[in-house]
Amino acid sequence: EVQLVESGGGLVQPGGSLRLSCAASGFTFSSATMTWVRQAPGKGLEWVSTITSGGDTTSYVDSVKGRFTLSRDNRKNTVYLQMNRLKPEDTAVYYCNADLEDYEYWGQGTQVTVSS
Repeated sequence: EVQLVESGGGLVQPGGSLRLSCAASGFTFSSATMTWVRQAPGKGLEWVSTITSGGDTTSYVDSVKGRFTLSRDNRKNTVYLQMNRLKPEDTAVYYCNADLEDYEYWGQGTQVTVSS
């Protein structure tokens, strides 16, 4: 059974940090391009960041560049999104996505709320 399980969300004050994790099982994680997307209240899905299967290349939406860092550990089948200097506009449900070209999988999402 394929699973992507996100964790690490929560309530944080502006300027704070969170680290999201996405633990994968049921497929060859090391072959998957991994992506985080988010959905703010009342808005559509927004791409946040992507990391290639080997972890050598990452890309970010402009609004998070310099604040978010995406990494992966292929031994642990896990991808991490380190989020620093969080802003209220980062408030959203964050979803993990695995792309294996012929197949695509999604996690259930984790809520991130940035508020004082």
